[in-house]
Amino acid sequence: MAHKKAGGAASNLNDSQPKYLGVKKSDGSTVKVGNIIVRQRGSVCLAGENTKMGKDHTIFAIKAGTVAFGQRTKQNFDGTRSVHKEVTVK
Repeated sequence: MAHKKAGGAASNLNDSQPKYLGVKKSDGSTVKVGNIIVRQRGSVCLAGENTKMGKDHTIFAIKAGTVAFGQRTKQNFDGTRSVHKEVTVK
């Protein structure tokens, strides 16, 4: 019988920390100034009225109110149009 455990390769045991992305405040919920509404990678949702987008594309409230999600049609550089999600605070 062996008195030591077999030393195998532990290559897939490391894991990165979770980034906790996603929608933090749902449609109709109340927010205060500075509350984070959406954390995202890239501009999946666009910042609308009374919201700003941070340098890591986090959308936060600049005025207190209620959150509303909608759609915005945006014209691309080649003349085509695309529909994006928009976050506003009313």
